[in-house]
Amino acid sequence: GMGMDPGVSDIFARYAHDQLFDEIDEIGVRDGAALTAEGCDFFPTFSIYDTIDECTDPALIWEKERGWYEVEPFSEPETFDFPEGIGPLTVVNVEHEEVALIPRYIPCRRVTFKYGLDETFLNVMKTIKLLGLHGTKPINVRGQQVVPVDVVAALVPDPAELGEKLKGKTCVGTEVTGSRSGKKRHVFLYQSYDNEVSMKKFGLQAVSVQTGIPPVIAMELIAEGQWGGRGVFGPEAFDALPFLEKMKDFDFPYGMIEYE
Repeated sequence: GMGMDPGVSDIFARYAHDQLFDEIDEIGVRDGAALTAEGCDFFPTFSIYDTIDECTDPALIWEKERGWYEVEPFSEPETFDFPEGIGPLTVVNVEHEEVALIPRYIPCRRVTFKYGLDETFLNVMKTIKLLGLHGTKPINVRGQQVVPVDVVAALVPDPAELGEKLKGKTCVGTEVTGSRSGKKRHVFLYQSYDNEVSMKKFGLQAVSVQTGIPPVIAMELIAEGQWGGRGVFGPEAFDALPFLEKMKDFDFPYGMIEYE
């Protein structure tokens, strides 16, 4: 994947490995937002089909001594303090591709992905699963064949039409712990976007901008010969520095927090 996550999140992990750490204990991708939508109590900011898949499938964790293993979705809740004014959110385990991709190229001891979800969102997803509304096989409803998840998709707000209603910021980042020169180190590399800014600049909501800019940068790097190879590669397989430099050119800045 070459969007924001997976994509830039993997590049942050590669940058941390190459430039910031001698040894890495854990790489944890963290995705959170402080977004509201006028007139909407529940709303997805990207495909409801992907959202339901990620939130109802078992989550994945990778550990050096154990390999990949599954855990319950929404397990291991913890509070993560997101930057750019978003603040503390409860993040939970959710199925995501970074956990499958990052350990293939970046030596570490553990990889996780956690998503910041509020109580309303969690309850809606749990109810969808409980009632079987995440199902993809047609069922008979009064003589009509209906796919349960299609009914959900038809009822929830369309993310593509939410842009003008959304207020606030979104943030995706990669938290890394380990050591450098014999000393413990803990950083969070992130990219945050304000929905008001994204609407003014592009006429698109913030999540769409975060998803759309990274593949354009990647295509430039491939066209210039800075990234390449024979076969199928994820972004964590390549040098992160050229990508991070081009983020500045695209007015798509990243930040880094160094924790004590």
